[in-house]
Amino acid sequence: MKNVAIVTAAVLALSLAACNKNNAENNAANETAVENTATTDVNAAGNEVTANADEALNAAASETNAAGNDVANAQNAVENK
Repeated sequence: MKNVAIVTAAVLALSLAACNKNNAENNAANETAVENTATTDVNAAGNEVTANADEALNAAASETNAAGNDVANAQNAVENK
């Protein structure tokens, strides 16, 4: 009877241990999810900044080209007078 009690106690202890949450693992998983989300947000923000900077540079280049064309046209007009 003593052996049955020991086995029963061991089974109950293992059952309870299996039901307990492993907070360290859950916390690690949550932190990983938060870090992944933060990385995604940072990458998206970085991509947006890069796209905006590229657009601004392209617009500036277009304006510079237009100004250069205006100067060339003005020089041609002076030469043709």
